[in-house]
Amino acid sequence: MTQIKPAELAPEQMAALLCARLCHDLVSPVSAMGMAFSVLDDDDSEDMRENAIDLVRENARQAEAKLEFARIAFGAAGSAPGTMESSELKRLAENYFSTLRPELVWKVAAPGLEKTAARLLLNLCMTAATSAARGGTVTVEANDDGAGGVRLHLVAEGPKADLKPDFEGALEGQEPEDGFNGRSIQPYYTGLIARSTGGRVTASKGEDRVEFVALVAPKASLAA
Repeated sequence: MTQIKPAELAPEQMAALLCARLCHDLVSPVSAMGMAFSVLDDDDSEDMRENAIDLVRENARQAEAKLEFARIAFGAAGSAPGTMESSELKRLAENYFSTLRPELVWKVAAPGLEKTAARLLLNLCMTAATSAARGGTVTVEANDDGAGGVRLHLVAEGPKADLKPDFEGALEGQEPEDGFNGRSIQPYYTGLIARSTGGRVTASKGEDRVEFVALVAPKASLAA
């Protein structure tokens, strides 16, 4: 079988597309807060003030959860050497999933993950959540692979759970026919993180189910 060479994006293109994805996630809660503030500024809408304040609180919470999650998944805070405790990753994931339809089922056994593996795990959470956009569950597991590396395993299950063909190719580094956009760049970035560890992400689809597996090589083998 001929192996297709992964697409290579210029740094500025990657940055622009990831920013587009982040803006896509934030535009809904920020717009909702703007509408709520308009109500609060309207003296004729006194009877709607309590609902507007609740709307501000809820969407501010959603925006904070998505920003905090993206700070590790996309940002430099997740790139510096070190380890992240699984309890902190769970908190980030739970807050993020509280803004989405699928429910999170956390079964991470490892007490902590090296930051590259942590970033990969969070990005896999995003890709899996997209696969179960109509609701259902996303089950997350992370275990020692027995050789000093980490095996990540996520399963998205729910009504019409699926992985778009361009997302599946993007995980392998393939550029969609019409080019990357703010949605397909995220699975590409996920696969890129895995390849940087000497590993890869695989995805398999069944009826109302998508399964993701990623192997992260031990640091010592990458430095050898």
